[in-house]
Amino acid sequence: MRDLYASDALGADNSDVTAQFGGPGMRHSIRPRRTVIDHEDEFDGDFSEGDLTFEDSLPAAPAVSRYFGDDRAPRWQDLPIATPGPGGDMPLVDDHRNSAAARAFDLLRTRLRQTTLEHRWVNIAVTAPTSGCGNSFSATNLALSLSRVPGSRTVLMDMNMRSPGLARAFDMQAPGAMSDLLSGRADLGKGMLRVSDTLALGLNDRAEVNAAEILQDSATAETLLRLRASLQPEIVLYDMPPMLEHDDLSAFLPQLDGVLLISDGSQTMARHLRECERMLEGQVPLLGIVLNRARASSLPKYA
Repeated sequence: MRDLYASDALGADNSDVTAQFGGPGMRHSIRPRRTVIDHEDEFDGDFSEGDLTFEDSLPAAPAVSRYFGDDRAPRWQDLPIATPGPGGDMPLVDDHRNSAAARAFDLLRTRLRQTTLEHRWVNIAVTAPTSGCGNSFSATNLALSLSRVPGSRTVLMDMNMRSPGLARAFDMQAPGAMSDLLSGRADLGKGMLRVSDTLALGLNDRAEVNAAEILQDSATAETLLRLRASLQPEIVLYDMPPMLEHDDLSAFLPQLDGVLLISDGSQTMARHLRECERMLEGQVPLLGIVLNRARASSLPKYA
């Protein structure tokens, strides 16, 4: 079994992260490792610390055709500006910048940017083996951390079309359905929102039972190429549904440069990670495993 690029990281879940800031559940390191599941069936987050490095050579991402947009496509500065509300249903570590969780997201952000810029990768999926692991929480806070880099451009897309949640997370009204945006029925300039000079959102107000079919439609590929050509983002994060519960991520692999996998220290099993690795093998690089809800006994303590 090949090495995983492991990011045993981050802590706290969507319900009690505020109470856990600075306490149990926060852990982060990024380094190449032999799959941690070779010797134990339960992925419980009890790892030793190591150097914060990626391997020099990552698997090659699939080649993506280039789209040279037209003058009608919106530019970054043309996107309508919206302000997140105060009643979001997801804890945001930006509210507690000195917390261990915020520092973990910042470290993950920096290592991710270094890798994507080096390889000229843009399209990164954030997913999990099963539901309830916290991938929407991780995608949201990683996007916010990325957006604090001056002069950068990050796009966060709600591609969990079976259970969209980013609009609620930001306490914002979605302009419409993601399916309309991807199919070209909705204009890019009206379907995307900019919340700052460095962060734009693609929100969704409608659940779709045919999500996998939409994601592998050629119209979706063309729309996303137009989006990247016109907005020129450094990174596009796609919040995706669980890998092992639906075929959405598999259907979307041709559009991706890499995948971040969110593991839950209280429920993710070794066999789940092995199956996810098998599904990605030879197709898209697995950039990291992010460990959410790490056990308190596994967390390093610094004086």
